[in-house]
Amino acid sequence: MSSQLIDLFIDAFIETLIMVGVSGLIGVVFGLPMGVLLHLTDRKGVMPILSLNRTIALVVNSVRSTPFIILLVAIIPFTRLVVGTSIGTPAAIVPLSIAAIPFMARLVETSLREVDRGLIEAAQSMGATNWQVISKVLVPEALPGIIAGLTILLISLVGYSAMAGAVGGGGLGDLGIRYGYQRFLPEVMLVVVLILIVFVQLLQTLGDTLVRRLNHK
Repeated sequence: MSSQLIDLFIDAFIETLIMVGVSGLIGVVFGLPMGVLLHLTDRKGVMPILSLNRTIALVVNSVRSTPFIILLVAIIPFTRLVVGTSIGTPAAIVPLSIAAIPFMARLVETSLREVDRGLIEAAQSMGATNWQVISKVLVPEALPGIIAGLTILLISLVGYSAMAGAVGGGGLGDLGIRYGYQRFLPEVMLVVVLILIVFVQLLQTLGDTLVRRLNHK
C-alpha cells in the first residue's frame, strides 16, 4: 500500500473520530436531559405532565423512525444554514447530531425506568426535592445503564458516519466509496471495514469496562 493511501486512511480515520466524537457529545448534552424529562413527565414519573411528555415523545419518535440516509438528505438546507456547506465532515456532524439526540434520550429514559422505585419513594419520604431525587438517586443509580447506552450510541454513530460518506460526508465511509468502489480497489474497502470493526470493538470494550466498574460501587 502506497504512503499516499496510508495518509488518506489516517486523515479519514481522524475525520471519523471527529464526527463520532462531536455528534456523540452533542447527543449526550441534549439527549441526557431530554431522556430525564421523558421519564419525569411520564404517567408514573416524579412530575407527571402528560402533554409535555407526549410532545417530546412525538419529536423523538419522528426523528428515530426516519432512516438516517433519508434524514441526511432531507435536512441538507438546514445543514447549509448551520455550517455553510452540505459536504465534508462539518456538514456530516449536523445530521449525526440530530440523529444522536433522540437516540440518547430513549436510551436514558430506558435506563431510568430500571431504577428501583422504592429508592425514589424512600428519598421522597425523607423530604428530598425533585432535583435531589434526580441528582442523588435516579441518575447515579441509572449511570451504568446510561454508560451502556452511550456505548450503543457511539457504535451506531460509527455506522452512520460511514453511511454519510455516500453523500460526501468524509471519513472512512467516503474513502471506501471513492477508492474502494468507484476506483475498483477492493483492498481499500477491506481495510476500511477492518478499521471500523477494530474501532467498534475498542468502543464496546471500553464501554463494558466502565459499566463493570460502576456496577461494583
